[in-house]
Amino acid sequence: MAGEPQDDCLFCKIVAGHVPATIVRETETTVAFRDINPQAPTHVLVIPKAHYADAATLAAAAPELAADVLRETQAVADEDKLESYRVVFNTGTGAGQTVFHAHAHVVGGRGLQWPPG
Repeated sequence: MAGEPQDDCLFCKIVAGHVPATIVRETETTVAFRDINPQAPTHVLVIPKAHYADAATLAAAAPELAADVLRETQAVADEDKLESYRVVFNTGTGAGQTVFHAHAHVVGGRGLQWPPG
């Protein structure tokens, strides 16, 4: 069920403390941690603690929680002193989503080309 922890979800396991991660921020509703395969000097994932499969599901079911995630992307950028950065939500396998728990990538610290790869 949406919002409920999933036993087979890597990010739910990080939220529960069962899988280690380099956590950089945590709020009542979100966790932010360094990506294990960074694509830039700053590459942090910001996730809701509640499980939603993707950004579209999160936005439809819990818009206030989606706003919390977006607020935390700014906090991460501020902490890493990024003047510019990109926030990416991959939604679906065709877009490159590999973990089906909504998450925002905060990417910065180097020049970012457009369009992205």
